[in-house]
Amino acid sequence: MADEDGPIDPSEIGEQDAPPVEDKPYKIVFEANKCFGAGKCAEVSDNWDLDISTGVAKPKTYFFDESELDHNVRAAEVCPAKKDDGVIHVVDRRTNEEIAPDPHGDGTLSVDW
Repeated sequence: MADEDGPIDPSEIGEQDAPPVEDKPYKIVFEANKCFGAGKCAEVSDNWDLDISTGVAKPKTYFFDESELDHNVRAAEVCPAKKDDGVIHVVDRRTNEEIAPDPHGDGTLSVDW
């Protein structure tokens, strides 16, 4: 966890209330403040809904298993926000590595706050 003056460690987001890693080994870290409502995520994933009234998308669940991995990865990959680096981050909770969009290609979390 970050110190009092530093930013929050994105790998720790939601972990205090999370289901067991064994049951739901993947999670989404969503930079909602940078979502501009393109709706690409909702086009490719049943987990994502675009709220027409706010113009912001949101996931139905933040924690999921292997059966839901592919479409959540696709949602992260098609997000055009942050100059196509995306604001949806799929993280493997077992390793804290970013699976998607992984613009750096090394699994480091590309959360930008």
